Amino acid sequence: MLLSDKYSFFINYFQNLVNNPNRAMFQSIVFYGNDLNTQYEIALYIARMLNCTNDKSFDCSCRNCDWIRNNEHPAVLTISHIDNKPLDDTSKTVISVKQAQMVKQLLLTSSEYYRVFIFCDKDNNGNVTGLNSINFQEKTANGLLKTIEEPPKNTLFFFLAQEKEDLLSTILSRSQCFYVPNFERESENYSMVKDIIEEYFLLNRRDAFTISQNLSDISDDKIKILDEIQCYILSLMKCNYNNKPFLARLMSDIKAVENAKSQIKAKVSPVNVFDNLCLAIIKN
Repeated sequence: MLLSDKYSFFINYFQNLVNNPNRAMFQSIVFYGNDLNTQYEIALYIARMLNCTNDKSFDCSCRNCDWIRNNEHPAVLTISHIDNKPLDDTSKTVISVKQAQMVKQLLLTSSEYYRVFIFCDKDNNGNVTGLNSINFQEKTANGLLKTIEEPPKNTLFFFLAQEKEDLLSTILSRSQCFYVPNFERESENYSMVKDIIEEYFLLNRRDAFTISQNLSDISDDKIKILDEIQCYILSLMKCNYNNKPFLARLMSDIKAVENAKSQIKAKVSPVNVFDNLCLAIIKN
């Protein structure tokens, strides 16, 4: 499934933001969640939209979009412990103070492009991994704070992490934070759970344990049940990407479902898992 289909609520949200002249683009964005490669892909797509000279479509092949896809664009830079190191930077395992200084120096000159800096880490195989206090240390992060708070026009920072708490609170306070779900099994189906959880966000909290029991009784395959709950919430996100408060709630609910999957895989009692999930997503 294409990124534009699987994460259409993100794509639609940011397309609407980029294409609306009356809404200012964020200056700093934090993506967090377990799927770091998807976070990186979404960041690159937003960079493409901001620099596209054609129709800003997902598959546009204008020069800027192709450059960004191939990590060759002069104004869209990945900053990790192996990407875009100054020549005199001898650090091996961290995003260094010299890299922070390099970013600040680059922003002293004007540019015809929308400049985007994607801060992340990478493993030995080149897979994207998250920032934390070890690879993105306080001294380096603090060196960027003023630039993040008051960047030049047409500048955007991304910070990718597994958990928001892996980043300094001073970075978080200057950023818009988005949870990026991890879709391990691709499915559009939620027929098993639909009658039970339809409009669950309107249900009363006293009904949580009944809903939990009904869900748990559907099948012995608890992960499949949770997959379908996640797909139902995803369908709501696709229809409500302009409703920011509701979208934030749905993103929190999807994270609760992912936590429930992890608990099932860790052999936690399904009764407890579904009880805790329903108490987390039924809030009235």
